[in-house]
Amino acid sequence: MEIGRLRNRVTFQKHIYGTDPDGFPIEEWVDVATVWAAVSNLSGREFYAAAAVQAENTVSFIVRYFPGIDTTYKILFRGKQYNIIAIDNIRYENKYLILKTDIVTGSSN
Repeated sequence: MEIGRLRNRVTFQKHIYGTDPDGFPIEEWVDVATVWAAVSNLSGREFYAAAAVQAENTVSFIVRYFPGIDTTYKILFRGKQYNIIAIDNIRYENKYLILKTDIVTGSSN
């Protein structure tokens, strides 16, 4: 992995539940960390291999290893949210993660 490819800033977000000052339940997405990432659309071959339905909405992010990330997190990139659908800890070396995602419909800011 060439470190220069990690040139896009992305933010990991986690869904939290709590209560507001009046005691009413609230839920929101909060920022967990902002990291450098390589971003790319999946190629046609990867789409077929992953049985992806909507190619234009599927994006792959490569980030340095980040412990605790799972598919309940979202990625915020250029004003859009992406659901994490698969995580690949490359060769289990804890150096880089490949995150396969799809865009959250209607997520533009």
